[in-house]
Amino acid sequence: MQKVLAYMSKIIDFYFDFISPYSYIAYKKIKSMQNKNGVDFNYKPILLGGLHKLGNITAPAFNERKMKNMKNDCEIIANKNNISFKWNEKFPINTLYLMRGFISIDANKKSEYFDICFDAYWKNNIDISIEANVNEILDNCKIDKKKFFENISNQKVKDELKSLTDKAFQNDVFGAPTFIVNNKLFWGQDRLEYALEECVS
Repeated sequence: MQKVLAYMSKIIDFYFDFISPYSYIAYKKIKSMQNKNGVDFNYKPILLGGLHKLGNITAPAFNERKMKNMKNDCEIIANKNNISFKWNEKFPINTLYLMRGFISIDANKKSEYFDICFDAYWKNNIDISIEANVNEILDNCKIDKKKFFENISNQKVKDELKSLTDKAFQNDVFGAPTFIVNNKLFWGQDRLEYALEECVS
């Protein structure tokens, strides 16, 4: 992401997983304020299921009452922030391949890949765990499919996603989205503003 003024530039680590609706909302908020206050976001892919396992956390998706509230909550927040949002009928899914994909693709493709994956799942109600739909995402991003599937099977890529998830856990990250700036942790899309304040203060 571009800096407004180099001397003002500060960085916020943004831990995310495509499975997280709140990560999607946070990302849309970030896009709406790009190039403001000289803040850059360092996108940190993690596997949310793996993080929950490390922390012995039961995800809201597996609690009927929490699940119902989360769905309603996301719809309210998206509406109030003018964010196009549709709860995905296939929630939850395994995002392992797509998260590995974010790690393995060329840097100049990451922004578009980010947009298309998030929109497909949380805007267009597409099951992004189905290979045909993944292929369509790759076509839209002009990413070579053969190379993509070879890379996400590469042990180095597998290890990197695991390492990023393990390091997130070691840094006390327990959910997504999480923002870390100045060694301070801010959890949830509603803490984005606090992370920004910390970053530019």
